[in-house]
This record gives sequence, structure tokens and C-alpha cells, in this order.
Amino acid sequence: MTCTSIHPTAVLAAGVELGERVAIGPFCTVDADVCIGDDTRLISHVAISGLTHIGCRNRFFPFCSIGHEPQDLKYHGEASKIVIGNDNTIRENVTINTGTEGGGMLTRIGDGNLLMAYVHIAHDCLLGDRIVLANCATLAGHVLIDDDAIIGGMSAIHQFLRIGRMSMVGGMSGIVKDIPPYSLTAGGYRPGLAGLNLVGLKRHGLSREQIRKLKNIYRLLLQTVGDIQQRLQEARACAESDEHALHLIDFVATAKRGTTLHRRDNPSRD
Repeated sequence: MTCTSIHPTAVLAAGVELGERVAIGPFCTVDADVCIGDDTRLISHVAISGLTHIGCRNRFFPFCSIGHEPQDLKYHGEASKIVIGNDNTIRENVTINTGTEGGGMLTRIGDGNLLMAYVHIAHDCLLGDRIVLANCATLAGHVLIDDDAIIGGMSAIHQFLRIGRMSMVGGMSGIVKDIPPYSLTAGGYRPGLAGLNLVGLKRHGLSREQIRKLKNIYRLLLQTVGDIQQRLQEARACAESDEHALHLIDFVATAKRGTTLHRRDNPSRD
């Protein structure tokens, strides 16, 4: 069955590409260069514009704004894109802005993500898979979020930052440095790390030995002071060949805007 449902009050421009079993509800507007994949549903009052490619089985709740021009004074109408994967839930009043020439011309959302109400994703952000952004979480431009991360409600992420895989950021956080993978960030004004995201690691099937190695590397790189190169060398020896341990080390070693550290040992976050 290939039936696509379009409400009489919806406005679709010529040139829109629709897959099979797409449902477009009341008062939605879809501009000419938009492509929407199979089984995707626009519930009502959804506005999609720009060079926007949307995959399959996504749900867009009322008053989403997708693909409109970014809130960037350097943007001058360049033909940048948004690519949204499959199985995403995008709740009420979410805004996702298109990319810019200064950021690779692309804003990308992966698969299986939950963007709760009032989330804002600015230009050139790159999101992986199975990410949760709670209500009112805000990403400035050029933010990269890796798979399985969780961002608490009313948190704001500074531009050009990275949020590591399987990390969790507490609500009402103002993040100004990279968040390491597998970590737990205590929320509030001047947030800092509060250890590993142990619940998340266990849910994702990491073994006790893998978690033990991550704890040791966390202490070496995110709690201990001293020469960073020496600590990185010690951490690599501790990691042996474990994939997750090596990923944490590489993340810290490649930080360009600094890494958020354990709050007890870094109260000033300098």
C-alpha cells in the first residue's frame, strides 16, 4: 500500500518528494526542495523548508520549524542542507536550522533520537544516534553530539563543542568545554563532571573490567593534575586494547576548546 495522506489545509510546494504512507496533517507547510521518507508523519502546523532530506518513520509534532535559515549574521543564502535520519521523534516547537558555508553546509540528525519540546539545534550541528535532548535544551552552532548521549532540560551548549558518547549532562547546565564520553555532568550554574555515567554504561552492556579501566582513565585524565602528556601516556598503558578506554583517551587528547573536568578538583573551571 502506497497511500499518502495530505490534509486539505496543508500547503505543499511543487517539487516536494514524498515517500510511501507519509501523513501530512492540518496547516503544515512544506517547501519545494524537501524530501520526506516513508511512514513519516507531520502531525499539524509543521513548517519544513530549505534543502531538507528526511528519512523514514519520523514523527514531527505541532509547531516544529525545520530547515529555515540559521540565526547567523554570516549566512547569506547559501544552499546548505539538513539531513535527518530514521525513527526520530521531534516534539513540539523544536527548531532545526540549516547549515552554513562556515560549517560544512550541513546540519545532520542521525537515527532514533528524541528531541523534546522547545529544543533548538543551530546551524552546522551534527548529532549521532539514540540521543535524548530534554525540554528546552539548546545547541549553539557547530556542536557535535555522539551516540547515546543525554542532555538535560534547559541546558545550553556553547558553539564548537563536543558531547561524548554515552555521556549524560544534568539539567540547567551551561556547557563551555567538551564533555568526555561515558561521563556524568552535574547540572546547574558552573557544572562539572561527577564521575562516570555508570547506569548508562551498564545499560549498554559494558563489562566490569571495561568499567574498571574507564574509572582508572577518568582518574588519570579528569581528576589528576600534572603534565597532560605524561598522564595520557599512563592512560594508554592502562587502556591496553579496550575500545572504550582508547576512545576516552583520544577524546581528551584531541580537545581543542578544553575538557570539562571533575568538579571537586576543578571548582573554578579555568
